[in-house]
Amino acid sequence: MDSDALNTFLAVHRRGGISHAAKFLHRSQPAISRRIALLEQELGVPLFERVAGRTRLSDAGRVLIPYAERAVAAAQDAEQAIRALTKQNAGPVSLAVTGTLADGRLSSIMKRFAKEHPAVSLALRTATSAEVSDLILRGEATIGLRYNTDRSGDLACEQVLSEALQVVCAVDHPLAGKRVKRLAELGGERWIAFPEIRGRREIAAAHVFALFLTQGLGEVEWTAVDSLTAQKRLVESGFGLALLGQSHLAEELRAGSIATIAVGDLAAQQHIVLVTRRGGFLSAAAERLLESIRRNYALDVSARRDARKRSPARKGVARRRSV
Repeated sequence: MDSDALNTFLAVHRRGGISHAAKFLHRSQPAISRRIALLEQELGVPLFERVAGRTRLSDAGRVLIPYAERAVAAAQDAEQAIRALTKQNAGPVSLAVTGTLADGRLSSIMKRFAKEHPAVSLALRTATSAEVSDLILRGEATIGLRYNTDRSGDLACEQVLSEALQVVCAVDHPLAGKRVKRLAELGGERWIAFPEIRGRREIAAAHVFALFLTQGLGEVEWTAVDSLTAQKRLVESGFGLALLGQSHLAEELRAGSIATIAVGDLAAQQHIVLVTRRGGFLSAAAERLLESIRRNYALDVSARRDARKRSPARKGVARRRSV
């Protein structure tokens, strides 16, 4: 059972059949069919079955998936490790990032890295936090940046930033710039949040509802919006409230296009985490990108801390009375 056979098996599974896998791997369909047949013969069990004209995994195929993914990823590690012996500042580095983290800060990091390491092929793809972890586990991405720690023992997670979540509203909202004692007082508002997609759970999507559930409020009027930019524009227009991270609001707060509502019993935070495969090979270029991300997020934390120390008492505090 070699890595090529396992890679072919994974391609048939992920692409949904022999023909699509053949196109993806740039091979003929008979060659793919033969490779799968030899693997099934070696294992003594069928790995796929045809149901209603579609190719789907057999029970044995489902068992094989995680082992095949690890084996293929390990083979890729070995190949990259050998190449790194001769080219320390070259080669591919793939970064998988939760969509809302693909912001100006990350683009600045990537732009500077690309300028300093022109021989490195740097690729970026966006996904949900759960999908970021899956891409790292499968070896399809080198470094991941997602929300909150993944509990998988096959992943190494490193928290680089923790930021508070804030309730935001339109500047002409009756509570703009004010304070309420309890989140429950906002239960009658319309909320804007990321959708919860079946089979692709995204922790950020559940923040609003989990917080209200802890208050004993299970029914909240909300609108699902899968774009952070669209959420902010809807909040600006007065369509509803949202619960967003501080870094996502910096530009709008500076421009005065969005306001916040302080909530006495709200202590929600989201953690931004670097993810790599535990024990997986990281090229010199990947290590440098990791260090660049760590350094820039650490600088961001220091800048916020210094800004808080320098800033005088806010004039708006006196207006933030309980209602």
